[in-house]
Amino acid sequence: MTAMITWSTKAKVQPELKKKAYAFLEKLGQDDTAPGLHIEPIFGSADPRVRTGRVDQGFRAVLHKLSLGAATLYVFNGIWPHDEANEIAKRLCLKNNPVNGITELTFDDDSHEPDADGHQSLANAVIEPEPSLLGGMGHDIVGLRDELGLDPRISEAAMKAADETTLYAVANGAPEWQQLAIIALASGDSIPKIKEDLGISSEPVEQQMTEDEQIAAGLQHPAAKISFAYIEDSEELRRIIEEGDFGAWRIFLHPEQRKYAERTYNGPFRLSGGAGTGKTVVVLHRARELAKRDPDARILVTTFTKNLAQDMRAGMERLDPDLNLAGSLGDIGVFVAGIDSVAASILKGAGVDISVDVEAVLGLGANSVRVRAENRWKEALDRAGANLPESLRSPAFMSTEYAMVILPKGATTREAYYKVRRPGRVIPLDRAKRSAVWDVVEAYRAEARIAGSVDFTEAATIAAAHLRRVASSENRYAVDRVLVDEGQDLTPAHWQLLRALVDEHPNDLFIAEDSHQRIYGHRVVLSQFGIRIVGRSQRLTLNYRTTAQNLDYAMTVLESGDFVDLENDPEKLSGYRSARTGPNPRFIKCASLSEELDRAAELIREWTAEATESEAIAILVRDRFQRQRVVSGLAERDVKVRSVDRELVGHGAPVVMTMHRAKGMEFSRVLLFGIDTKSIPAALRDEKYDETAWKDAILRERSLLYVAATRARDHLALSWNGQQSELLRGSDGS
Repeated sequence: MTAMITWSTKAKVQPELKKKAYAFLEKLGQDDTAPGLHIEPIFGSADPRVRTGRVDQGFRAVLHKLSLGAATLYVFNGIWPHDEANEIAKRLCLKNNPVNGITELTFDDDSHEPDADGHQSLANAVIEPEPSLLGGMGHDIVGLRDELGLDPRISEAAMKAADETTLYAVANGAPEWQQLAIIALASGDSIPKIKEDLGISSEPVEQQMTEDEQIAAGLQHPAAKISFAYIEDSEELRRIIEEGDFGAWRIFLHPEQRKYAERTYNGPFRLSGGAGTGKTVVVLHRARELAKRDPDARILVTTFTKNLAQDMRAGMERLDPDLNLAGSLGDIGVFVAGIDSVAASILKGAGVDISVDVEAVLGLGANSVRVRAENRWKEALDRAGANLPESLRSPAFMSTEYAMVILPKGATTREAYYKVRRPGRVIPLDRAKRSAVWDVVEAYRAEARIAGSVDFTEAATIAAAHLRRVASSENRYAVDRVLVDEGQDLTPAHWQLLRALVDEHPNDLFIAEDSHQRIYGHRVVLSQFGIRIVGRSQRLTLNYRTTAQNLDYAMTVLESGDFVDLENDPEKLSGYRSARTGPNPRFIKCASLSEELDRAAELIREWTAEATESEAIAILVRDRFQRQRVVSGLAERDVKVRSVDRELVGHGAPVVMTMHRAKGMEFSRVLLFGIDTKSIPAALRDEKYDETAWKDAILRERSLLYVAATRARDHLALSWNGQQSELLRGSDGS
């Protein structure tokens, strides 16, 4: 007899049992009466539905069996050693919340267990009688228990909690939807808003169903999908078990996230939010949703870097293996690629016809162009920069002026450059200075003509010009929908290209961004590129990745910064909260580099002994030189780590990578190494041509440190030797 399987997202499978777990669950789905499974009830259990099954001689799976007429549904809760599994099974209950119909896993004695990392739970929480945090907000136990549906004991403890720390301790170990509800209460949300966000209605549970049928129906509640997911087939089961991180790519979206993934918009929409708030997951789910609505749609999912694009494509494959992932830009399906790769493919596909567009953008013709990875402003300045004031003889100034003014304004001659407006550029340039700038531009473009190459910014501008020119004829690169992740890092040329790729219509552009994570490029305002978002912008504030302690610390790095979003509005630091708690960050002050490497070696050994997967440990550094120094230094101390650059992280050892490379990734344990004045802020001499440019460069350094700190899910440590970075001033690390 075949059986359906639902996976509890808290279920953990030990690495050495993955193959056996897959074999057990696959056999269970095919025939739950097979004698080798030994599916057995537990005498004296609190829940008569609980079962255990033999994975091997020493380990058993804990399950709940629901009888649904002719069908059978099993809820898989995890695998434990034989005796421990039996003890857990005796106490573990699967039940339907009587207030809201959400299916929950609880223990019969109501002493909610610690989470997977052993953090404090309700059973150990110290509850201060007065004053009450939630009471001061106007809440009472009746509202929490009878209207929202929180467990009575949790409701009582929550109403006694004096502060957020104690309230978080109350939440830990409770069913996940209750954790999120308590966090929302602590943040000041009303009960009606929480019910709306979690999809909780006031409709009574259908009484005509059997108890098993009610529990099965409750598994489909939007809030229950935080904790349970139905396994579609054996391939999905294999992925979940092998990847070992089911929660990161589960089908569930928080109901608030789901509405952004599914809603129809009359034009471009912008979704902002801090690190770990799930913006990327919303982008991937929205791409899937749009493809399901219109299987003939041409959808582009793009982001700033190649590595992030690769991660997003892998995420799409994990999310829905049956999704049509297009092989080329403009093909039907979902095409995932980095924005510079998109531009390069357009240039290559245009063939000799691109010469018209090269001349329109650069003022010179070329039958073909190739994209080079680096710009060569230093060489151009050496050849033609003698007439520039010394303060402006900077590659950073030239590259920014070129990307933010000359290319977006279409200046192809000296006379045209004299006339263009320079909004946002603080340094005034009179005619003589503009002429000196143009001398350098001509030298730069002449070198490009000789080499037959263009830089990334030029490539995107030329590609956009080509798309605009051929728009009235057949444009094989045009797409129906564009979804952008990490939008804060895109340049004006990128936005021009994206606007040229998709016509203005409902659901044309979906943009996810966090201005606090702008570690590349300069500030832009979307309306300047024909992307009008007014009235179509929302913000995510709940962090699913980073613990409250790590998030609080990371936010202190940003406090001295002045951030604005893609609509040129101030970006708030307030309102962010975490769904998880954990240990406080560690601060490791050292007298020398040798001591810092010694301490790093000790910490990595400690973490490796604790972690089930060593690749979930990362050491993040400011640059490639420091990366190699750490790898070599730890090798001398008999600690094996792997340097990661463009390649995937892989398995088998802790990784060392630059903070830039870690963008978009997450790890269980993170050490930020070398956070001293010699390392961060990095040497930014080229940015000192102007006070505003210098402040913006420092702002990007703050964002980089924030990005690095928020890669840590659970444990965060920072080390330095000598004087700590000035960006940490006023933090717990001072």
